[in-house]
Amino acid sequence: MEMKKIGRQMSVLMGLTLSFCLSLAGNLASGKFTVPGFIISFIASLVISLLIGFFVPMKKVNDSLDTKLGLQPGKTSTHAFESLISDLIYTPIITVVMVALAYKNATSHGAKGLHFGPMLAKSMVLSLVLGYILIFIFMPVFMKIVLKRNGVGGPPNRPQ
Repeated sequence: MEMKKIGRQMSVLMGLTLSFCLSLAGNLASGKFTVPGFIISFIASLVISLLIGFFVPMKKVNDSLDTKLGLQPGKTSTHAFESLISDLIYTPIITVVMVALAYKNATSHGAKGLHFGPMLAKSMVLSLVLGYILIFIFMPVFMKIVLKRNGVGGPPNRPQ
């Protein structure tokens, strides 16, 4: 039960971080940043990432792949691989939905000359690179916070 709680907390922290950064980057890259557009994409992205996080047990997925490939826990190469797997699970789904929303919004407001394929390709490359970097950096930071908060590897933090 403790691992599920830790997994959920990680899903929320990573979901918030990825959704915020990917929504911000996507809106800025579009050349037409608007606060309402950012908020809508952030909320939609957050919902998607939380759903993925609650239904895909990333720890089990990574542990299984690590075992099959003979990767050693704690090594930078293992963390890099696990970050890639997380990125490939989360980012494409979020990006397709975000681009579809942006495309629908733009074309419904009279934008001409937009093509979904190139728009998706550009966004996918940006999102995969940014997502990988964010996951690589923040996953271990958040894991330390969540483990400490739950008393794993030391006493839990108690509110003062």
